Amino acid sequence: MKLGYFMMPLHHIDRDYHETLMEDTEAVVLADELGYSEAWVGEHYSSKVEQITSPLIFHANLIARTKQIKLATGVICLPQYHPAVVAGQCAMFDHLSKGRFIMGVGPGGLLSDFELFDTMEKDRNEMMMESIDQILQLWSQKPPYKIHGKHWSIDMKNWTHHDIKLGYFPQPYQQPHPPIGISAMSPSSGSIRYAGSRGYLPVSANFIATWALKTHWPTYVAGAEAAGRAASPDIWRVARSIYVDESDGAADKFVKTPGGAYDYYYDYLYAIFDRANFKAGFVVNKGDDPAKLTPQALRDACVIAGSPETVAQKILALREEIGDFGTLMYAAHDWADQARMKNSMRLMAEEVMPRVNSQLKAAA
Repeated sequence: MKLGYFMMPLHHIDRDYHETLMEDTEAVVLADELGYSEAWVGEHYSSKVEQITSPLIFHANLIARTKQIKLATGVICLPQYHPAVVAGQCAMFDHLSKGRFIMGVGPGGLLSDFELFDTMEKDRNEMMMESIDQILQLWSQKPPYKIHGKHWSIDMKNWTHHDIKLGYFPQPYQQPHPPIGISAMSPSSGSIRYAGSRGYLPVSANFIATWALKTHWPTYVAGAEAAGRAASPDIWRVARSIYVDESDGAADKFVKTPGGAYDYYYDYLYAIFDRANFKAGFVVNKGDDPAKLTPQALRDACVIAGSPETVAQKILALREEIGDFGTLMYAAHDWADQARMKNSMRLMAEEVMPRVNSQLKAAA
């Protein structure tokens, strides 16, 4: 099992924007030093709590500061952009990173951004799928480009001049294209079924309970089989909120500290789910009354915490319940207490994962 890093990121509402950007940068540098295999970074425009507006710009600042970690967008919200913008920027980033790039994409998930970009009433999943197709066409076709869709069209019939290569689109470093990842947070997600049909990397969110999480891989496989594709769980990325400390008691106390990094994270998400009437998809147990869901119950259902041995056993139990997966994505939380959060990342890489992989190897 590989260890990756996933950040929305989400910070306390009172934190300074510049300070959190520097903190998030430092977190990915640390993840690289500790051997985390990839770092996924989200995209949100209209939230004081989630303030990275461009994961590509954020990652560009990290190319020279990291050595081995793959840099993934988690995710670019495709309905908000013309496909040519995404294709051009991602091709350039792929070259600058020398192929250390995973293109994570999705339909978007922040309602205020839907309102900002006027996509609230649009079929965002349809727009996402059309955008991916057009991006891949720009990367595979020869000019002049003539690509027609329901939401966007490209027709370069007048200004394509082969002798001076005008009207030619940049191609990515990785051929035929960078790996594509699709995020999923709802039970039996349509996005993850689509990912299966196309062979894209499935990425499951960290803020859903186990019952919802375990629907993702069967849904992916169903999509793959319908398209005549084989599916290996090695490509499944599963994100979880994790905190590792020297003892179970210390970890439990820190996670449950009112207003602390983990408590605030789930308070904020609960507030959004509640106001958007989304709580049914985030209940702790399938069939629970959404009206009875609390932020604390959501936190306790989604956070894996304890000593290195306890966390290792909880991860193995999770794998036993949901099935095999290839990469565990350690979810970022606010670094108001930097020493403890850095120590948790270190313990995760140096003590938890060796335990997990040793037991997986022995079982095999």
